[in-house]
Amino acid sequence: MAYVDRVLQPGETVLCRSRLHWLVFSRSILTLILAALCLGGTFYVADGEIQAALLIAAVVLGVIGIIAWLGAAIRRGSTELAVTDHRVIYKTGVIARHTAEMNRSKVESVDVEQSIGGRIFGYGTVVLRGTGGSLEPIRNIANPLDFRSAITAA
Repeated sequence: MAYVDRVLQPGETVLCRSRLHWLVFSRSILTLILAALCLGGTFYVADGEIQAALLIAAVVLGVIGIIAWLGAAIRRGSTELAVTDHRVIYKTGVIARHTAEMNRSKVESVDVEQSIGGRIFGYGTVVLRGTGGSLEPIRNIANPLDFRSAITAA
């Protein structure tokens, strides 16, 4: 059972769920592409030493890419974002857990930060500003404008 579903209060309903954007895998994807290019390069080089170096580079980059992929998958799978009719819930982590919950009535403003790439691919950072000056940035969230709208909707 998801964390959000376990912590719902009686009568509380989830209005919006979100998750981290798929671009959290970008480093691992780029590393695996480099590994594939090194591996492909071994077929076009005649020198045995260069072939061996490219093969070693492909294996090392492949292992690094797979480890990075697993890390990103765990991070994405263990992060939960939800807006209920009473509060905003943000949870991340598997073994060590970080949670942030803020009553919707205590949210003063919701800022959305998107780079050009974020606007193109649909991801960004949502910064919740609560009463008392507390800040809670939520980075790399998919569809940040929809998430913001769910928070600010009356």
